[in-house]
Amino acid sequence: MPRVIHFEICVDDPDRAIKFYEKVFGWKIGKWGGPLDYWLIEAGKGEEPGIDGALMKRMDPRATTINTISVPSVGEFIKKIEKAGGKRITKKEAIPGVGYFAYCQDTEGNTFGIMESDKLAK
Repeated sequence: MPRVIHFEICVDDPDRAIKFYEKVFGWKIGKWGGPLDYWLIEAGKGEEPGIDGALMKRMDPRATTINTISVPSVGEFIKKIEKAGGKRITKKEAIPGVGYFAYCQDTEGNTFGIMESDKLAK
């Protein structure tokens, strides 16, 4: 079955976005050596589930992406996101039998989700 293997986050200010994602999630972000302004994101170790991605300059004002990021605690990460200049745009909600979820925005206005796994969520 096809599944997502890469993500791109479109940004207006790459330096500001890099600082945000490194500070909040501890991601490693580095400039790609190719002809485009493109920053590769290492979002975890190879043995961990998940995907890596990239930041790129926004070419269309409507361009964005929405991905969900697994976190150990939605409440803890909402605080980290707000402290780093982002914002929560929905309250923490339970997805019964799955976990807890909230939509947030980064410093570039991109919407993303954060998910805390918890099979006992009601």
